[in-house]
Amino acid sequence: MPRSVNAVASRRRRKKVLNMAKGYWGSRSKVFTIAKNTVEKGLQYAFRDRKVKKREFRSLWIQRINAASREHGMSYSQFIGKLTTKNIGLNRKVLADLAMNDPKAFAAIVDAVK
Repeated sequence: MPRSVNAVASRRRRKKVLNMAKGYWGSRSKVFTIAKNTVEKGLQYAFRDRKVKKREFRSLWIQRINAASREHGMSYSQFIGKLTTKNIGLNRKVLADLAMNDPKAFAAIVDAVK
């Protein structure tokens, strides 16, 4: 009895990988074995960088809060320390947004903390 290879499933699997490799340069988007390696590596980078993105945004927020709080004569660590002692529950994302887009509201928060 001849061997059954299930061409439908294998073609679908290869087509899925080649569709994910669209836009890659040269044989990385044409040849299945090379495209498979490139797509796997790209997915690894995507997984890693979803974590890195969170770190980078947190550091950006901290820099913005630090710059805005120093304009009011207070360092970042002093500002965050006094926020926690006063039980003001604003996270860094909201504080950075206020510091950038609504300096008066941020100044009110700094005055409430002082």
